[in-house]
Amino acid sequence: MTAKRFYDWQTVGGTDDVMRLVDCLERADIPWCAIGGVAVNHWATEPMVTQDVDFVVAIDDIERAVRLLNEAGFPSEKFPWSINFKGRSKVSLQLSTEDFYREFPARAVPADVHGILLRVASLEDTLKGKIKAWSDTARRQSKRIKDLGDIARLVETHPQLWEQLTPELKQQIERPAV
Repeated sequence: MTAKRFYDWQTVGGTDDVMRLVDCLERADIPWCAIGGVAVNHWATEPMVTQDVDFVVAIDDIERAVRLLNEAGFPSEKFPWSINFKGRSKVSLQLSTEDFYREFPARAVPADVHGILLRVASLEDTLKGKIKAWSDTARRQSKRIKDLGDIARLVETHPQLWEQLTPELKQQIERPAV
């Protein structure tokens, strides 16, 4: 089974939704990138299935991206920190509107994640995003534990990231062998 078929099976057709999202943003020439677990899956050695596709667009293009995605068949719901879109699958497409991610699209790189071609946050931005998420004590424990695991996966694959960890993270994650 290919990575794309496995992802599609896990998300009940999520490949089509993600590919339609990518197509919509790329055709409109909107600077964007995937963040969170999808970006970690690109940078880490072993990918894990996630049913959320967190992404950001250039701040000036948020309204246009929402309009285009709505027109492409993705109804949306607005929250203080994101705009969430729903396609035909179990995949949840979450556009972050937090200022923290404002510069990420400018540093995005092309990637193949689960056999889907898209843009992901740079390695350093992916780590920064995961550290931000893990540091948010208001997040559910299960999400913070997953964030910690994602940080560990990034550091295991890219040992040079160790120096970017906070002292608290260095106490919880083993230093990778060099």
